Amino acid sequence: DSAPPYQVIRPEPCGVCGSRIRFGKAAVKCRQCQLLLHPKCREQCPSPCVPRPRHRAWPREGVLADFAPPTPPLVPALVVQCVTEVETRGLTETGLYRVPGTEQLVREWKRRLLRAGGMLPALSSVADIHVVCGVLKDFLRGLKEPLVTFSLHPAFLRAADIPDDAACATALRHVVSKLPPANRDTLAFLMLHLLRVSHSPDCKMDVFNLSRVFGPTLVGHSSANPTPLAIMEDTPRQCKVRGFPKHGLCPGRCQHPHPSSLPAQVVARLLSLAPDFWRGFVETEQENLVLT
Repeated sequence: DSAPPYQVIRPEPCGVCGSRIRFGKAAVKCRQCQLLLHPKCREQCPSPCVPRPRHRAWPREGVLADFAPPTPPLVPALVVQCVTEVETRGLTETGLYRVPGTEQLVREWKRRLLRAGGMLPALSSVADIHVVCGVLKDFLRGLKEPLVTFSLHPAFLRAADIPDDAACATALRHVVSKLPPANRDTLAFLMLHLLRVSHSPDCKMDVFNLSRVFGPTLVGHSSANPTPLAIMEDTPRQCKVRGFPKHGLCPGRCQHPHPSSLPAQVVARLLSLAPDFWRGFVETEQENLVLT
């Protein structure tokens, strides 16, 4: 009794022919024994089968590593599935990640995905792609600490505040390398995704807009309960981010346009790093990000 095609994270051999089901290929899995098969091998599935215990559910909240797979790249299945769904049918949607999805649906789908653990239901049945975007953002916001960890938060702010572009990029690459592996790999995966969104003319979401949306989500503050003083310190002191025409300018003589907060400035700077830098963390093991 096979379930509808669903998304998995790791390549596995077909239970009938033994060939590995590779990146982007469809697969079906038995509801009882969880045997993974090529669709063409479905009729040859052995019977009877022996039920296996279900995959444990994820915690309702935790640090990113609690949701990551055991082998690289350490990107949670939920993140991979949401990103893949957005890129499959969302890159023609205006205001991607800025337009909110229905809050009730976002909460419900997030609960379903967390309960499912690694065996995720397909998101293709979610009619509104903005709901999928909302699930991804809500998952990232609900972590016990942001991808940019509390301990490295000051270092990211300092690096993003360096006025020289080359020195800033060098400092950011160094700080990124200090992140826990799951945070580093997931950040790389998301940066590559957001760059693809920014390059889609239909989305009308350039790096400036994306940094405003994802600054609070990926960077946040230096603690779970920031003081009013800490929040004030995240207000831009002087713009160091270039290349965003038609947006607000710094006070005084500075003519550089800037994001609305230092967390947004960090994301804008991270998105300015070379894509090859980010690919180095996820594409060496890209086959492990299998989505069927």
